Amino acid sequence: MRAGGLLGVVILVWLAIGVLAAWQRDYFRGGQTSCATAGTLALTTLAGPLNYFGVNPIVTDCRLPEALSALAQYPTARTP
Repeated sequence: MRAGGLLGVVILVWLAIGVLAAWQRDYFRGGQTSCATAGTLALTTLAGPLNYFGVNPIVTDCRLPEALSALAQYPTARTP
C-alpha cells in the first residue's frame, strides 16, 4: 500500500471515530440548530480519537458575517 493510500485510510478512520463520538453525545438528535451546535459537531468530528482522551470541544460563541449587509456596503458596478 502506498503512503498516500495509508494516510487516506488513517484520516478516514480518524473521522469515523469522531463521528462515533458525536453520535454517542447525541449531537445528531434533532433539536436546537445553530452555528454553535454545527461548530461543536464539526470540532468533535475533527478531534476524532482525542474525544476519548478527555478532549471535549464545544463552540459557545459563533458569529457568522451577514452576507446581505456586507454586500450592501459595496456599490454595484453599472454597465453602460
